[in-house]
Amino acid sequence: MPKKAIDRLLKRRKVGGILIERGLITPEQLEHALALQKQSDPRQLLGEIILEQGMCTADQITEALASAYDIPYAKLEPALVDAQIMRVLPVSFIKSHNVLPLFYVDRVLTVAVSDPTNLYLIEEINQEAEGTVQVVAASTDDVQLMIETLVPHDEEYSIEDLVEDSVSEIDVIERQTQDKVNLEEVASESPVIKLVNYMIYTAVRERASDIHIEPDDGSLRVRFRIDGQMVERLKPPYQMHPAIVSRIKIMASLDISERRLPQDGSIHVMMEGRPADLRISILPTTFGEKVVIRIIDKSTVFVSLKQLGLDATKMEVFQREISKPHGLVLVTGPTGSGKSTTLYSVLKQLEQPEINICTAEDPIEFNLTNVNQFQVNDKIGLTFAAITRALLRQDPDIIMVGEMRDQETGAIGVQAALTGHMVFSTLHTNDAPGAITRLFNLGIEPYLVGASLTAILAQRLVRQICPHCRVETDLSERVRDTLARRGITDIIQLHKGRGCTRCRNVGFLGRVGIFELLVPDDDMRDMITAGVPLEALRTKALELGMKPLFEDGLDKVCNAATTIEEVLRVTVEA
Repeated sequence: MPKKAIDRLLKRRKVGGILIERGLITPEQLEHALALQKQSDPRQLLGEIILEQGMCTADQITEALASAYDIPYAKLEPALVDAQIMRVLPVSFIKSHNVLPLFYVDRVLTVAVSDPTNLYLIEEINQEAEGTVQVVAASTDDVQLMIETLVPHDEEYSIEDLVEDSVSEIDVIERQTQDKVNLEEVASESPVIKLVNYMIYTAVRERASDIHIEPDDGSLRVRFRIDGQMVERLKPPYQMHPAIVSRIKIMASLDISERRLPQDGSIHVMMEGRPADLRISILPTTFGEKVVIRIIDKSTVFVSLKQLGLDATKMEVFQREISKPHGLVLVTGPTGSGKSTTLYSVLKQLEQPEINICTAEDPIEFNLTNVNQFQVNDKIGLTFAAITRALLRQDPDIIMVGEMRDQETGAIGVQAALTGHMVFSTLHTNDAPGAITRLFNLGIEPYLVGASLTAILAQRLVRQICPHCRVETDLSERVRDTLARRGITDIIQLHKGRGCTRCRNVGFLGRVGIFELLVPDDDMRDMITAGVPLEALRTKALELGMKPLFEDGLDKVCNAATTIEEVLRVTVEA
């Protein structure tokens, strides 16, 4: 054992005493933890017991351990880690011992360890690194997160290796970007295929909805949209951009020689035994073509109505309205707010052998059993309006139109609702009452809207607090004032995600919907027919008991499903 380690062992102070000194636990709590240690397993670390009992956070315990062993404590961030240093220690050693090489300074290697009590491990690190090593303590969650994020997996590779393997290919691209044959050959080389496959694999594994490949002036970045937020994941060499774009074009059967016009396509892939569809959009920018890949993971598209996040009252009313024999039900919200998922859930519930359900979609994101689904193709004139008009001759009971985007489609949908069909569709509006005036703007006569409209469901998606690291948090003055204005004064504490490996240290995992349900009565139908302004419709909707999006979001905040910041991010306080 090295002399420095022996010296630290001799000087070590008790962790429990340090936690008491810092006011993190009381002497009584320490006695309780020591008693539990004796009762269960004396070999279990005291810090583990304190963490299990919720007395301290992992960071606080690790910081106390670092102080006890007289070594620095580090809160790890990707910016602290030099990717080249990963090669100093074998990947198998890093993963099996939960250690992370950080950087070299004056020929001294700094390594983060999650267990500074393991002095034999520190000796092993010295032997593996073959040089002077400085150890810092970091929480287990932080080290695991960095390892998972930065250390290549068995089925992955490092960007640095890929660059070294493809220098000659990059040179060819730079010299002959106009040569379709050479560009196609380069795009079919192993390094480029590996990189594209890696991006797709990683995005699906991280539950991303989109991949953005964005060229800039001499640089290239790859960002994922995860739970609605953009996160930078890769920075490949800029020289590889033409080959990456060409590889994606080849996969999507697009024209690799066309770099001046937008192109759209699709790719069907299998990921870990399950199918996924990739919708490709390519658009020329000043510095090259930007690629956006929308990931439609068919294993996650469909959820039941009960999983959407509707509260019991809204669920009962909504199910009653969608079960009516005819009418028009609209689901509204911006792009990416989960409208298609809601409509799929509705159709899945209504599907019966004796009912004929037909849909017009662009794209068809999920194949529904016993539902006739038709794909829009504007290039050949197969528009929403054309399909909807044809569907009325197919003896349908229920029609779902992916989006009412023009006067013709809206008029056909409204007429279908008035002639004995149940019609479901979507609109892009800010709230439920706004869908009524949006139909007016499309050119639909107010009396037709008033006669056909059954219900409007407006929705947004907010990030859900990670259930694995959810902790209580005190109310800030801003949150307290916000709740007080809504008449909520009995909430003492809210919740947040502390951050862990399962949520990649962001505190959120997955998303949940917040909803606004409007069901017009006869008086409101008369107002719609009269074409009254939006504010009058909104006031009437509130009188009918419509709970605004913001208030539904507050309910989910109080139920520890999300945070007030998330609700304010996607809604306006009413």
